[in-house]
Amino acid sequence: MYLALKHLHLTTIVLSFTLFVLRGIWMLLDSPWLQRRWVRIAPHVIDTILLASAIGLVLILKQYPFVHGWVTAKVLGLIVYIILGSVALRYGPTKLIRAAAWVAALAVFGYIVSVALTHAPLGFLLWWR
Repeated sequence: MYLALKHLHLTTIVLSFTLFVLRGIWMLLDSPWLQRRWVRIAPHVIDTILLASAIGLVLILKQYPFVHGWVTAKVLGLIVYIILGSVALRYGPTKLIRAAAWVAALAVFGYIVSVALTHAPLGFLLWWR
């Protein structure tokens, strides 16, 4: 069960990130693709599966936010990523602000991945210590 859930989680991470990158590029190009029905619906479906698989992994591994520092860092990073992604793709008042939020969200995503790989709250920031 663990391996299936882990693979589902990793697959949805890749799908979610790929679609976020595409949507950001389309936003920068003012592409009509952003208005397609599947582009508006797919992120919600993918992210719901991603969240459900994350909760399943937390329960199986018994590594909980606010108990294990690296899991807490991932959850807090996810909140920042969601806020930046919302500014980038929906709420940013200008294209410059949306672009800056999109780039910042990509950096936060990299941080979250590095935390997951290192199991350390500092993630890739450990390299500069």
